[in-house]
Amino acid sequence: MMEDFREVGRRLSNWGRWGADDRIGTLNHITPERLVAATRLARTGKLFDLGLVVQSRGIQPAGWARANPIHLMNMTPLDLKDDPHHMCVADDYIMMPLQSVTQWDGLAHVGYDERLYNDIPAASVTTMNGSQELSIHQIARKGVAGRGVLLDITRLKGVERLAAPEPITPLDLEAAMARQGVEVGPGDILLIRTGWIRHFLVDGCAETFWQGEPGLTLECAEWLHARDVASVCSDNWGIETMVPDMSGPLPLHCVLIRDMGMTLGEIFDLEALAEDCERDGVWEFFFSAPPLKVVGGVGSPITPLAVK
Repeated sequence: MMEDFREVGRRLSNWGRWGADDRIGTLNHITPERLVAATRLARTGKLFDLGLVVQSRGIQPAGWARANPIHLMNMTPLDLKDDPHHMCVADDYIMMPLQSVTQWDGLAHVGYDERLYNDIPAASVTTMNGSQELSIHQIARKGVAGRGVLLDITRLKGVERLAAPEPITPLDLEAAMARQGVEVGPGDILLIRTGWIRHFLVDGCAETFWQGEPGLTLECAEWLHARDVASVCSDNWGIETMVPDMSGPLPLHCVLIRDMGMTLGEIFDLEALAEDCERDGVWEFFFSAPPLKVVGGVGSPITPLAVK
């Protein structure tokens, strides 16, 4: 029987580890020395964009809890057709849920028992002001950049994509490291490839993408904590394994975000990066994905970059 996530959370809690005023959690593991070392991983100049495009025909199904972005023009060259200087100007704006594309889950995104990370009251998140204590802009001040490591679980299993709700265990993570000849360590940003995003990128089926997912098990929280991992990202929508009807809580979210203070990256496109890593045998890279400085925000769209 799976251990209760509350017990796991109590054992792995980082509350107070970096002081009562800490608002960035495990990103504290990315020290200046580790960041400098990570920049040296950019050796060939190969750059990989790991984010989805922002568009109205996006990954959010019709009638879903989040809508796809709405892009509107508010000025075009036609509006200035009579300008005596013959100048052309275009201007636009966008309306979107902050977590509707490739994105970070901030530390106010998930909690339980009326508390958020570092013993912040859940009531500190309000409709009018958003997150008053754990705003995503505080993470933006720190930045999210450092050594990225990709563990390709699909290639480990010999498939193009895992099935839902196939679990990824600590043993799988260890086996992937052994196969790839890479080690995950303190301050690393860990990227997990499940192949699940192929339901959208290859098949064009957003609905299937949201019907459960393969992902990490609760037991992986212990593994991540022991290695002082700074953040975890994946090409699924919620990091952890989930049955198709999406019933029940998100225990790994609860432990990683609320108890450990870990920012999570979701809906990544890892396909091209994984191909290149398999080809050259290099599974580490410089990673950067700063969130938008949204005061009060609990998440943020991002364009994550991997540089080899």
